[in-house]
Amino acid sequence: SVHGDEEPQEQPELSKTDGGSNDDDLCTSLTVWRKSLLISCNGFTVIDSNGNLVYRVDNYMGGRTKELVLMDGKGNSILTMRRCKNLRLVDTWVIYGGEVGDHCTSEKPIFYVKKCINILHTNKSNVLAYVYRPPSDKRYAYTIEGSYSHRSCKVVNEKKRVVAEIKRKDATSGGICFGLDVFVLIIKAGFDPGFAMALVLLLDQMFS
Repeated sequence: SVHGDEEPQEQPELSKTDGGSNDDDLCTSLTVWRKSLLISCNGFTVIDSNGNLVYRVDNYMGGRTKELVLMDGKGNSILTMRRCKNLRLVDTWVIYGGEVGDHCTSEKPIFYVKKCINILHTNKSNVLAYVYRPPSDKRYAYTIEGSYSHRSCKVVNEKKRVVAEIKRKDATSGGICFGLDVFVLIIKAGFDPGFAMALVLLLDQMFS
C-alpha cells in the first residue's frame, strides 16, 4: 500500500456501527470504482454523490495480498486489514483502527471477518462471511449475505436489519450497465461508511 506524504494524524475512533435506522431515506450512497488512481497500481477509488473522493486504496502487490490499508481522500490511513495465518485454512482477516505500526489507533483488532465455508453446500441463507468483535468468536456482530461476484450483497446486524448493501450500478438513462468494476455501496444511517468500505475490500479478497 502507499500513503500520502503528509505527517500522520491521530485517527478518530470508529463511529457507531450498529446501524439499523428505520428511516430508509437516511442513507449514504457511494460509487466504488475497482481501480486505483495511481498508474501501475491496483486498488479502489470511492466517490460520494457530489463527486468528491472519500476513500482510496492503492495496492502495489496486486491480487490477493496480506495487508490492505483504507485511506481517506487525502491519503490518511483509516483502517488496516491483515490476513490471519489460520491453521484451519479459513480465510480470516483482522481489522485495526488507523495504520498498523507507530501510529495505529488500536493495539488490538477492533473486528475480524471470517469467510463462510460450507463444504456440504447447504448454506440456504447465502452467507458469505461473519464479522466478530474480539475477543468473542462465539457470536457474530454482522453477517454478509448474497453474491459478491454479482455485486449483490447485504450486511445484516444482530437484529436482522440491513445496515449496508452492495448493488450493481446502472446509468440513470438508457439502461447502460457499468460492469462489475463500478458498483454502488449504500450505507444506512448509524453505520460507519469507512467500516462498510473495509468489508467491501475483504469481500473482494475473499471472492475475486
